Amino acid sequence: MKRPGTRFRAAAVCAAVVSLVLPLAGCSSHDTTAPSAARAHAAGAAAQLGTVDCRQAKCIALTFDAGPSENSARLLDILKEKKVPATFFLLGKRHIEKYPELVKRMADEGHEVASHTWDHKILTRIEPAEIRAELERPNKEIERLTGQRPTLMRPPQGRTNATVHKICRELGIAEVLWSVTAKDYTTNDPKLIQKRVLAQSSRDGIILLHDIYPGTVPAVPGIIDALKERGYVFVTVPQLLAPSKAEPGNVYHP
Repeated sequence: MKRPGTRFRAAAVCAAVVSLVLPLAGCSSHDTTAPSAARAHAAGAAAQLGTVDCRQAKCIALTFDAGPSENSARLLDILKEKKVPATFFLLGKRHIEKYPELVKRMADEGHEVASHTWDHKILTRIEPAEIRAELERPNKEIERLTGQRPTLMRPPQGRTNATVHKICRELGIAEVLWSVTAKDYTTNDPKLIQKRVLAQSSRDGIILLHDIYPGTVPAVPGIIDALKERGYVFVTVPQLLAPSKAEPGNVYHP
């Protein structure tokens, strides 16, 4: 895969702005759910998902957008070595269709495989039929490759609205935003990416990174090691919400 073009980088720069003004860009504090609130709502549920109970542990979720890419195999090697699960929000066009074997590997190695739409279109700017197509197409491909239909989606630039929520609810999808952004689309310096992540990380955080950029994957080992030293336990987004399950049409935002 060639280095991402200017179109995606321009969109990514916009995402940095959105991450700072998200409550004004379609998601207010009244229509998002924090992981802790999701867990509390399911207080009567029997048990945690997997081996980690985030009601007790200091959990954090590592997520990667816009892959797979030529960097993803190395990232998967690192995650396997460090015994860290991640959540991958995958793009369809030029990504899922180009690296199907990596999609299968992500699922086989215990990571959560989710959608970042088919072609990174801003969902709040397109018609409902096109929104539905952007969401349905990657999910069908992921299900074909892994046997599991995704239940999570990250809207490009974090932009969403009532129409997107309604379509997601109909398709059985929940939306997942983030609390930590390294703005790795603005730098190829792994040390700077690590510094930005560590400065923003807190319990129940959701870290947004992009394995399509050359500085990101080299930053991951240092991020993992430093956060483990601080007592964090890495989980997938579903594990972060457990014993609650992501509700279709809901927006989860730490």
